[in-house]
Amino acid sequence: MPIPKSTELVTINYLDGIMRLRFFAFVVLFINLVLLMGCATTGEDSLADEDLDKTAANIYREAKSALDKGDYETAIQRLETLEARFPFGDYAQQAQLDIAYAYFKYDEPESAVAAANRFIKLYPRHDNVDYAYYLKGLIRFNQGHSVFDKLASQDPAQRDPLTVRQSFQYFNELVTRFPASRYVEDSRERMIYLRNNLARYELYIARYYLNIGAYVAAANRGKKIIESFQLTPSVPEALVIMVLAYRKLGLNDLAMDSKAVLELNFPTHEVLAEL
Repeated sequence: MPIPKSTELVTINYLDGIMRLRFFAFVVLFINLVLLMGCATTGEDSLADEDLDKTAANIYREAKSALDKGDYETAIQRLETLEARFPFGDYAQQAQLDIAYAYFKYDEPESAVAAANRFIKLYPRHDNVDYAYYLKGLIRFNQGHSVFDKLASQDPAQRDPLTVRQSFQYFNELVTRFPASRYVEDSRERMIYLRNNLARYELYIARYYLNIGAYVAAANRGKKIIESFQLTPSVPEALVIMVLAYRKLGLNDLAMDSKAVLELNFPTHEVLAEL
């Protein structure tokens, strides 16, 4: 008569079978994942293979064509491909400059400024490096263009036109570093516009302080306009604000001095007779 197996032996064999099945399932799952990854990689490689036989000139022509058509997303993709495949040479240099412009037109200002800065850092003596400085100013100029249109409906003390200040700084760098650049004349005109707007921004704040009774702050803002933004259209009203603020503070001598400056420099100012 055969001797029956012990309960312990049956249990061990049963557990062993379960472990083998789990291991087999894991192996099958792993193989499937590898196959899926292989398919995905093959798909990516096939996309990249389209550019393998293209020269830098070919890829640049495609990018330039996209730029000319206003297809900035494609242009950026082509230019980045060009940089990746041909990181050296004239086409790579031009690609970095064109990427900055493409990002600018694609409404990606931070990427555009970063690309322009990268070009300046890598090619500080490039024949077109002045354009990189000009482009930086233009990018920030467009960003700050609508800032002052919004001030009238907002608390001006809560805003700081940082992009306007940066634009002025970038244009000033261009004018200072490259006085013979063909972009200097346009840059100077934009700087005048920006300076007038910065003065107008200070004027908004001075009016705001005057209206809420913060007379010391109002007078100080007016003084800042006189000292920092001479010859701007905001100067006459800044003097008026100073006169009114000093009177409210009981500083009659300073009020009289401010009025005298207003009478001397702007004798036909419309508010002068009312002061």
